[in-house]
Amino acid sequence: MSTLLDRPVAAPPPAGEPAPAGPRGERGRAATLLLGPAGDPRWVRPSLVTLLAATGVLYVWDLAASGWANAFYAAAAQAGSQSWEAFFYGSSDAANSITVDKPPASLWVMDLSVRVFGLNSWSLLVPQALMGTATVGVVYLAVRRVAGAGAGLLAGAVTTTTPVAVLMSRFDNPDALLVLLLTLAAYLMVRALQSGRRATLVGVGVLVGFAFLTKTLQALLVVPGFALVWLVCAPSTFRRRLVDLLLAGAAVVAAGGWWVAVVELVPAGSRPFIGGSQTNSVWELIWGYNGLGRLTGDETGSVGGGGGWGETGLGRLFGYDVGGQVAWLLPAALVLGAAGLVVLGRAARTDVRRSGLLVWASWLVVTGLVFSLMAGIFHAYYTVALAPAIGAVVGTGGALLWSRRRHPAARLVLAATAAGTGWWASDLLGRTPWFLPWLAPTVLAAGLVAGAGLLAVHVLPRLLAGLVATAAVLAALGGPVAFALQTAATPHTGSIVTAGPDAATRFGPARTAPTGGGFSLGTPPPTATAGTATTSAPTARGGSGQLSTRGNLLGASDPTERVVAALRSNASAYTWVAAAVGSQSAAGFQLATGDPVMAVGGFNGSDPSPTLAQFQQYVAEGQIHWFVGGTVGRSSGGSDASIQIAQWVAAHYSATTVDGIQLYDLTPPTG
Repeated sequence: MSTLLDRPVAAPPPAGEPAPAGPRGERGRAATLLLGPAGDPRWVRPSLVTLLAATGVLYVWDLAASGWANAFYAAAAQAGSQSWEAFFYGSSDAANSITVDKPPASLWVMDLSVRVFGLNSWSLLVPQALMGTATVGVVYLAVRRVAGAGAGLLAGAVTTTTPVAVLMSRFDNPDALLVLLLTLAAYLMVRALQSGRRATLVGVGVLVGFAFLTKTLQALLVVPGFALVWLVCAPSTFRRRLVDLLLAGAAVVAAGGWWVAVVELVPAGSRPFIGGSQTNSVWELIWGYNGLGRLTGDETGSVGGGGGWGETGLGRLFGYDVGGQVAWLLPAALVLGAAGLVVLGRAARTDVRRSGLLVWASWLVVTGLVFSLMAGIFHAYYTVALAPAIGAVVGTGGALLWSRRRHPAARLVLAATAAGTGWWASDLLGRTPWFLPWLAPTVLAAGLVAGAGLLAVHVLPRLLAGLVATAAVLAALGGPVAFALQTAATPHTGSIVTAGPDAATRFGPARTAPTGGGFSLGTPPPTATAGTATTSAPTARGGSGQLSTRGNLLGASDPTERVVAALRSNASAYTWVAAAVGSQSAAGFQLATGDPVMAVGGFNGSDPSPTLAQFQQYVAEGQIHWFVGGTVGRSSGGSDASIQIAQWVAAHYSATTVDGIQLYDLTPPTG
């Protein structure tokens, strides 16, 4: 184990230059594939293969148990697999009534998978697992370049076992692709800082731009740190650094802006409504609901502010709602990152170890501060964006200190970090005392013992020093590994999900209970309603001028076979077999029937799509067969068009109740 972190004190050769041959001399191509680059110990490549294989198994195991996972995105993937127009815009339905409230890059991956393999849990979720596994591999490659293979393996292991990373690598939200693209950007950033090549830096900009097409402004949180590190540390003149940075910025705009420009230039009547906006504008969506509104809390149609998911402030990431998701090694990363920069304090301006550490540390600090202080919508699973940065900073900073372990200050920091991480893990585990109650005292004791051993590691024999380092790593990873395994063993559905055994939201449980089952490849999964909210409103029977509103804002509907049969009757004669208020409710019916279902009002019923006049025209033209009663209205602010539509339907049509669901047949003339 001492060899694992001993090597990386000296800066590695620049990109493009061969590494020096190891004790076994030059390797052939086959040997390099099996054992890794020349100079790596023989255990490195098998260790990497083992790490990636374990990550893949953890992320893929029993994926089908989660069904559609987030039906909101599953229905959009279904639509994109049926219509290329829906594919391009990211529409909720194949008839292109409205888009999801994000750009479509993550949907493109699922759309193509569904086109090839059919609609099922595996085609939706395996791409997420593969992207999560690829992220771990890229973290390893990036850290290895500046801190050695051992540091890269440690960074990859930390990333793999972060509970929220396990969750989002098994879920069909956009986050898995976002994190992979940003991690690739960080890797290219490290390479650019080593080589000074303009083309590599432009590649960073392209990746950040595509990340923007995945989750808009969140992708840009890495940009300030990347830009500053380049201006300070890149191996070229300041003028060239500035020009290169401007070109990389242009690449961000081009890669992320082309889709925005196309959508804005297409006439509104020739494309779907932009979900999440009030003015049918993707520009408004970017800067409003998905942009500055997240920071200020001023979000039209918001499902709630940051106060509902951890109190806004510097302690949010360590609190009960978020701590168990991502914060296991966050204090260690902050300490080791700062100490690593101190170790490199007198290094040259262009030292790649320091610039590489700064790339990841700036990502961690800027993104962490934004998540902590944002006053708008915040969900615990957003913190998956911190996992690669935490892993990379721990691996790099830990390797730098380990290489200086003969210095008393370095040993003291390592020992304090090991002991403190054990204590912090026991505190996080203590918040769920019913979950593996023996683990909290075990990791605490292991951390304290490892800390004591690290104080004397400089006088220990090589084998014993390796065992001490191993104990410190195992003590640090014990808690997150337990949470990660529990997360992988538990199905997750709905819009708001959390990792680990203690996850709960203000809207109720964030997951279903484990069922121990699943379904075979190619069979549509059952849809669960865990993790959803139910909004109630005054109820009455159809034709009275009021409408029963029983439905789900954050979880998909789960129609019975009789309801599905009714919706699918003569389906080919209609553009939409049904309309339902809210995207989640519409998604459940659409996934069950395989036919377009109009999501009235978008995600939470607050978008002005369609207006009452437009809906009445669709009905008059015979484009909508059924209106589903019992669905939610708007949550806060925004348009009341969905309420007007629901009231108009209830006033002019009679409801038929099928297995508890009110279905309004819109084909007769209005009463």
